[in-house]
Amino acid sequence: MGIFNIEILFNAVPLLAEGLLATVIVSLASFFLAFLIGSLVGIARAESAKARRLLAPYVEVFRGTPLLIQLFFIYYGLPSIGVTMNNYTAGIVGLALNGGAYISEIVRGSLYSVEKGQQDAAAALGLSWFQTMAHVIVPQSIRVALPPLVNSFSSLLKDSSLVSVLAITELTRVSQLIYTRTFRAFEVYLAVGTVYFVMIYAVSLLSGYFERKFYIGGRYGR
Repeated sequence: MGIFNIEILFNAVPLLAEGLLATVIVSLASFFLAFLIGSLVGIARAESAKARRLLAPYVEVFRGTPLLIQLFFIYYGLPSIGVTMNNYTAGIVGLALNGGAYISEIVRGSLYSVEKGQQDAAAALGLSWFQTMAHVIVPQSIRVALPPLVNSFSSLLKDSSLVSVLAITELTRVSQLIYTRTFRAFEVYLAVGTVYFVMIYAVSLLSGYFERKFYIGGRYGR
């Protein structure tokens, strides 16, 4: 059969395409939910000392424990107390909660990057807290947050391979299934690794674009 049998990959294209689609769907859904969670938690922790204390355990626990254990706990552990999810929901929720903890710190840091005096000036002009956030704070902080947010999506895309342990037929799970049928690890995992690399490299290029657009001459762009 030779060292490299490309016919195996041609035959596996439908399965690989199915796995790729599942990976993209899980990653996008997880990141959307993670962004919502992270934004709410980040804003709350930046604006309120009480919220900072109350939400600190969530951030520290999900940042301080392995994602794999979190997925196992959500899918296998929570049913013990009556909380049951299917494997796709558990995978998306696990990735979102984990990603949300990291995104919350990105959001909080970006809000802190805006000088406090600007918020005081907005209040002096009679703007409400919501108007100040919408028109003064967020437009400036998003320039700081955008590049690391893109990097967070790249990390989540790689971490999505872990949901294969929940029998979700995404790219990594598909590669395992193909290997058990063909016993050609070299071709299968080289192909899957290449697909991951192409996706993540595309996200890296997007991140570089945002960095060049918003970071000019040592200062965030106009």
